[in-house]
Order: sequence, then structure tokens, then C-alpha cells
Amino acid sequence: MLKRKQAPSDTAFLLTITISMFVVIYILSIMFLGDKGFNKIQMLFNLFNENAALIVIACGLTVVMITGSIDISVGGVTALICTSCIVCLNKYDFNFFTALILALAIGLAFGAVQGFLIAYLEMQPFIVTLAGMFLGRGLVALIEVNQIQVDNKGFELLSGARIEIPFLGDINKKGVFIQSKLEYGVVVALIIVFVMLWLLKKTNLGRSFYAVGGNSQSALTLGINVKKTRFNAHLLCGLLAGIGGFLYLFHTRSGSVQQATGLEMDAISASIIGGTLLTGGVGNILGTLFGVLINGLVLLVVTAIGNQDPWWPQITRAGMLCFFIVLQSIICSRKKK
Repeated sequence: MLKRKQAPSDTAFLLTITISMFVVIYILSIMFLGDKGFNKIQMLFNLFNENAALIVIACGLTVVMITGSIDISVGGVTALICTSCIVCLNKYDFNFFTALILALAIGLAFGAVQGFLIAYLEMQPFIVTLAGMFLGRGLVALIEVNQIQVDNKGFELLSGARIEIPFLGDINKKGVFIQSKLEYGVVVALIIVFVMLWLLKKTNLGRSFYAVGGNSQSALTLGINVKKTRFNAHLLCGLLAGIGGFLYLFHTRSGSVQQATGLEMDAISASIIGGTLLTGGVGNILGTLFGVLINGLVLLVVTAIGNQDPWWPQITRAGMLCFFIVLQSIICSRKKK
């Protein structure tokens, strides 16, 4: 007897749509906006350079959203990390690794406290992380009101370094070959993407995240500690927020109260566009990566078209977000039948 082909899972279906959308948008950009730089290889690398921090932070959001939770504090945490690390680098002569430890400690502290309140005290995730966002911004204002820049030669030297990609590059108007370059933060972001892919697919912890998000009562009957799993999800999100916040500092080398405003919304939208269901139980880190790239590409396209109004990229991304939310609703209604 012939074996019946298994229908693609919701995760695979949503991932396919996300990747296809990125490819289509990028090809159309090359076709119609090639003279704006989209036909250059470096444009693709710049997408990663500009969004390395967001990739890491969006991975953390994907984890908590898979469990059916949310975290909107990551923007405030990123601002706090940037400002705190700059003050320590400039005034207290912290080195690169000491500043990194500080960033990780801040991220883990927010993740642990919020995770405890959400998982064990069963408080609403939105309210808890909203308070976390305000706390992060408030602490930044206490540390430094004005925008500050990194004034540490060692850190500036490391953050300014680039990886030259062999045999890849573009020829400028003078006919000179310019080798493509990638920031070191992108390497860190891609490593985290692969680690998170492995964790979610190959470990008991990752499978527990999906089980709790899919049906917490069924997860309990399987012997999964639901509260501990939710706590671990927020703790992991806090750790990734710490890494992502440091990468944000690594890229911008500045800090302020308004730093990373809206970053949490960008991370959430990237996760949704990448195929993470708002109801939990479904999500894919690879899809989140492409969700981030789609967001960044749309911003470049709208800017290249010539519209300098900062709201147009937001409007365009809002349209894509609505499309994916409707798509998710269709999938959820199909599963109930």
C-alpha cells in the first residue's frame, strides 16, 4: 500500500510563507530599486549588520510567545543596558568582558523577577512586563538624562572591527572592488539562532515550551512542570535581552532614555511574521530570523522609494502584521474543526 503523504505542519507552512515573502520582496527590490543599491551584495549584509541585536531579542520573544506569554520590557532593558554599560566603560574603566557581564546580569535580573511574578504568582504577563519596561526607562533616567557616547578606546576598537567576506563584494563607480564586510555582532546573532533552533527542537526544555503553549493542562498530565517551564522561558528571554542589548550597544555605541524605543514591538512583529502564533504552541526561530529581515528590508525599500516620512515603514509593516495575524486566525480555526 502507498503511504499517505503527511500534511505540512503549521510551523512549516508559516515558515514557508515567511521565507517566500522575503525572497519575493528582495527580488522585486533588485529589479525596481537596483540603482538605489539593492543590486549590491553589501546591501544584504547591511540587513544583518543593522538588525543583529533585534535578531537575538526576537528569539527571546519567540520563546515566551511559544509558551503563550509575552514580554514588552525588552526595549527598556536594552536602553538600561546601553546606558549602564557606557557609564561603567567611561567612568569606571570597565573592559569589554566586564561590561558584557553587567549586560547579562541586567537581562537575567529582569527575566528572573518577571518570570517569577508571571509563572509562580500567576500575574498577567502584559502588566508585569509593562511595569518592567517603565522600570527600565526610569532607571535609565536616574543614571543619565542626556544621550551619552562610548569613550573607551578598547571598546571602540572592538566594536569598529569588521569581518571581510572572501570573494564577495561590489565594484564602485571608479571600478574598484570593495570587499563585503560583516559586523562581529552578526556572527553572535547567527550562533544564537542555531543554538535556539537546537534547543527548541532537540531538548526536553524546548519541547516543554511547545507543550505548555499548546495546552497547559495536557502538559501537566505529561508530567511537565508548567510553572517552572514558564519561568525558564522568561529567564531565557531575559538572558537573550541581555545579549541583544549588548549587541545594540556594540552597534550604536550610545545610550539614552529614548534608546531602543519600539524595539519590543519590532521583536514581537518579527516573531509573528516569522510564524509564531499569539495563542502559543507554534513558533520557529528560523522564521523569526526572516521576520526580522523582512522588517528591515521594508524599511530600506520605503526609504529608497523616496518617502522620508518615518511613519510609512510602520504602516507597511503593520499591514504585513495584520496579514499574518489573519493567516494565523485561519490556521487556528482550521485546527478546531
